Amino acid sequence: MITVNGKKVPYEEGLTVEKLLEKKGYVYPRIIVRINDKIIEEEDYSNTIINSGDQVQCLHLMAGG
Repeated sequence: MITVNGKKVPYEEGLTVEKLLEKKGYVYPRIIVRINDKIIEEEDYSNTIINSGDQVQCLHLMAGG
C-alpha cells in the first residue's frame, strides 16, 4: 500500500509519479508532489518510482484574490 493525500491506495510495481497523476486525474497546470516529505521536480515525474509504503502528497497551487 501507499498513501496518497491521506488515503490508502494499492501499491503497483513500477508506478511513477507521472502514472499516478494520470490515474488519479490530477491535471492541474501547477501541482507539487512530495514523497515522504521530499519535493519531486516536475521534470522527474516520469522517472521517479513510488515504492510500497511511501507517503505521497499531491498539492495543486491556486491563485486568487
